[in-house]
Amino acid sequence: MKTPVLFINFKCYMEATGKNAVALAKKAEAVAGKSKAQIALAVQAVDIRLVSESVSLPVFAQHVDPVEYGSRTGHVLPEAVKAAGAKGTVLNHAENKRDNAFLEKAIARAHEAGLTVMVCAESIARAEQVAAFSEKPEFIAIEPPELIGGDISVSTAKPELITDTVKAVEAVAGIPVITGAGIKNADDVRIALKLGTKGVFVASGIIKAQDQEKAILDLVKGFS
Repeated sequence: MKTPVLFINFKCYMEATGKNAVALAKKAEAVAGKSKAQIALAVQAVDIRLVSESVSLPVFAQHVDPVEYGSRTGHVLPEAVKAAGAKGTVLNHAENKRDNAFLEKAIARAHEAGLTVMVCAESIARAEQVAAFSEKPEFIAIEPPELIGGDISVSTAKPELITDTVKAVEAVAGIPVITGAGIKNADDVRIALKLGTKGVFVASGIIKAQDQEKAILDLVKGFS
């Protein structure tokens, strides 16, 4: 996947579920067409097929489990989300955290299914641990939990967290770092990229915006 990239996290917001998810995805696709920006969509598992069949943008699952075909009621099978149209998956978001043993197995299973993986990390230490896995993700997203969904971006509140994470990850493995938490506008994006990250991970700044397409367009302006 090309960088810089804007990952849009649909979470489980009403404004990004079912038909609303498709509507938002089409807005993102329109912006991508106008701006030539790389945009990826992290949607609920039940909406992957609906969204992936409606737009050409890469769709990510919000989670998969390290399971194989069989008696796994209630789990999210990597092959199932791949078959539904997903190109990748997010793991370890602050709202769905897992330990390192789970993550290593989930990354391996996701790769076996042909999925790109972005693992979220709440701290520099966790990002270093993920970078050191034998089975490495394609992206690591640094997201301090206390800033998620807030009005102050990590770019402004904790710029040193971004630069230090980039340095720490680069020292272990050449994995692109994505910035999340509180990203709201083009300036936040520009700062994040200047500090060394390769993209941003945004949810409420887009989902809760009165004009979602305008919000997306404003964010990708930070790529130029």
